[in-house]
Order: sequence, then structure tokens, then C-alpha cells
Amino acid sequence: MNTMTDFRKAALSLKLETGAFIDGQYRPAISGLTFDTVDPSTGSLIAKIASGDEKDIDYAVAAARRVFEAGSWSRMPPRERKKILLRFADLLEAHMEELALLEVLDCGKPITDARTVDVPDSIETLRWHAELADKLHDSVPQSPSDVVAMIVREPIGVVGAVIPWNFPIFVAIWKIAPALAGGNSLILKPAEQTSLSLIRIAALAAEAGIPDGVFNVVPGLGHEAGKAIGLHMDIDCVTFTGSGEVGRYFLEYSAKSNLKRIVLECGGKSPAIVMKDVRDLQPVIDHIATGILFCQGENCSAGSRLIVQKPIQDRVLDALKAKFDEWKVGDPFSPDTRVGAMIEEKHLSKVLGLIDAGRQEGGSVTHGGNRVLEESGGFFVQPTIIENVKSSMTIAQEEVFGPVLSVLTVETEEDALSVANDTRFGLAASVYTDDLNVAHRLARGIRAGTVSVNCFSEGDFAMPFGGYKESGFGGKDKGLAAHDQYLESKSIWIQLR
Repeated sequence: MNTMTDFRKAALSLKLETGAFIDGQYRPAISGLTFDTVDPSTGSLIAKIASGDEKDIDYAVAAARRVFEAGSWSRMPPRERKKILLRFADLLEAHMEELALLEVLDCGKPITDARTVDVPDSIETLRWHAELADKLHDSVPQSPSDVVAMIVREPIGVVGAVIPWNFPIFVAIWKIAPALAGGNSLILKPAEQTSLSLIRIAALAAEAGIPDGVFNVVPGLGHEAGKAIGLHMDIDCVTFTGSGEVGRYFLEYSAKSNLKRIVLECGGKSPAIVMKDVRDLQPVIDHIATGILFCQGENCSAGSRLIVQKPIQDRVLDALKAKFDEWKVGDPFSPDTRVGAMIEEKHLSKVLGLIDAGRQEGGSVTHGGNRVLEESGGFFVQPTIIENVKSSMTIAQEEVFGPVLSVLTVETEEDALSVANDTRFGLAASVYTDDLNVAHRLARGIRAGTVSVNCFSEGDFAMPFGGYKESGFGGKDKGLAAHDQYLESKSIWIQLR
């Protein structure tokens, strides 16, 4: 396959699983209800997905708890769990093309991104965490000679994972891998817009040898299936990536139920700071464009606020506009498309509404700003630059989640830091400078969970990912830290006779 026609034909010929996967089997929702999943690039119906609700979540939790207590996974030797998870990764790799096609069909993201970034990186992330399964050591602290003291870590139990629509497989693996490596059982709820790939990988998990009931996928609407996960008295931990509004619900659900552990990653408004000392701007321009246009800007760590020192502002913006023109908006199944479709019409309207708010509040849309390819039936937006933005404007404070870059001009390093931190979010940031002292000062001063210097990057699977302020709560995805939230620490004190 190497043409748009080839990829789209292959995607439309896939046999789509649309049921919930519970206790090792696909099944319809207990209610018999379904919801539609739509191709964002055409607006057409792809399939009707089982719409799970409280009863389906109850059924999945019962299966997950049963197998957890039986110990076939939770008490399996960690080395054996590792082998099974590595087989799971091998099966994902064997089905890489199928999974990439499902992501493009369901998400509207470019096929090149799905094939070269999303799916391959997900597989490597799974392998990395699988290898840790038998390396999460307990500890023996110093104690009196007649005492044996141990600090052991045990699986927390049944984990609920609620997944966003922008990176379905990628973000799911961030949660699946450490949760399963630690011996937990899992109920995963995909976003209703993008359920297909996660429904499919459930069968691959079973084929790899993960016992029935350990890995369950229950599609459904957020206010039904998601809420049921949050309120369930027999779920021990919920991990959620999505909006701050919904993240707050999970904290509320925890308080109203069993005080389950809650881990949240709730978006960002990440700054990209360009200092006037940068001599070679071209790589900087490449990174800024990637930071806001990758995945159509539907990325929680997107560098959506360009903070640039005034002496180089014009040079930066001229180069950026030329670079934005290189990012072709088009059919996501075309290999030369770099900007795909917004996820749904409702989100398209939100993005266009925030661009309009930028204009109305005094910003100048100097590049893009419009819906395009409307004749396709899809939900496409031009890469957009808004200049003359102030920190007080809506466009500088709200997460757009689209290919929209706000430009804020500053005079000094101190101004740049102040503007960068003038947000309720704190997920990520990028700093571009040739001065090592400036790089260290800004990296330390920015209130964000990840700061990249002279690049746009979140780091790899070994680096923790999570935010400050309203961007994060309760834990991290990726890295060794991701395992902590799915494990309980137990102190054992044995008096010898």
C-alpha cells in the first residue's frame, strides 16, 4: 500500500469488531444500545458501537475482581507476566498496518503519523514496561537484629482507564502497560469517538495469553460508562486523560464512592519561548510548526503559545508562515497529508469559535483561520497564526486543541517567563536559546511537568509525563513513575523469636 486509494480501500475492507470485550469475549451492550462512530474526514458513518453503561461496567468489574483474587495474573511470577506482555507487543507489531488504518479511520489523523509514530511508539512503550515487570524491586530497610523489616509493593487491584480520542492506542498503552506489568486487572473505556482500535487490541491481548477477565474494554458514553467507572465501589484506581472539566468529575466520584486513587492528565496551554540570541532559526521553526500542527494540534502538550522576543519576531513569523504552508491539509489516508481532520463537527465548531474569539478580542489572524475542504464532508481547519495576542485573551488561556498558534511578544527573559507561567495549565513547554544560562534559568522557572530545550519533545517512554497545576493530579504516565500509581506499598515488620 502506498497511495491514498490503497490505504482507504484497505481500511474500508477491515472486519470491524464493535462489541465490548469482557471476560475474554466480545459481546453487545447488555442494554442492546449502540452509538455511531464517524469518519472525521468525510462525516460518514463507520460503524455502530456497543454502548456500555453501568450494567456492563458491573459485569466487567466482577470478572476483573474474580481473576484478580484468583491470582492467575496478580500472583503470576513477574517474569512470566513479562513474557506474556512481550508476546502482546509482538502481536501488536504483527498487526501494525491494521491498527494504523483503524486509527486513521476513527481519528482522522494522517496515515504517515499513525504508521511511523503512534503505533510503533506504542509497541516500544509496551515492551519497555513489560521488561520492568520483574525489576520492580521491594526493599529491606535497616532494622534491629531481631527484626526483619520489608517494604513490599503489591498490585492495587482493579484499575479503570478512561482514554481520550486524540491518541487512542498511544495513551491507552501508557496506562495498560504499567497497570498489567504490576499484576492488576483492567477495565478500559475508550473515547466514544475512537473505540475501534482499542476494541481490536483486546483480542490480541487475549491471544498473547493474558487471562480472561484481566483486560476488558467497555465502550460507552462518558456520562454512562465513564461515570460508572468513577463511582464503582470495587474499582481501586482510575487513570484518566482528557479535559479538566471531566477530570474534576472523577475526583468527585472518588469522594462519593470508595476514595479510589485518581490519576489525571488534563491538558495544557504549552508555551514555545524563542529568545533573540538564537542564531540559526530554521530548526527552531521546524520544531515550533511540529509542536502545534502535529496531530492537527489535537495534542495536550501542543506548543500553542509562541512567546517571542520582539527583535526577532518578524523573522520568526515570516519563516513560520512559509513553514505552515508546507503542512498540507488533506485526506488523512494520503501519504503526503500532514494535517488531518478535527475529530468531529462539534469540536470543529469549538476551534473555529476560539479563532473568532481571538479576532474579537483584538488578535490578528495573519495566516489561515478558516474551515477548508468542506466539500469532503470532513472537519478540516487551516493551520492558523494569530498575532497581537495578550495573555488575558481567551485564545491565550483556553486549550484550543487545534492547529492554532497564538503569538505573544515580549521584551525580556523575565517577561517571557512571566507570560509562560500566566496560565492555569502546566503540562509542557519548549525553550529555544543559544545561551546555556538562559536555558537553565527558563527550564527551572517554567511551572510545567516537561520542558524541552531547543526542540519540541515530551521525551521517550523512560521519561515521566504529567503536569503541574490543572494539567495533572495524582501521578504520571510513562517512566518508572507510571508504575507507582498502580501499586500499593506495604510495610511488614517481623519480630524474630
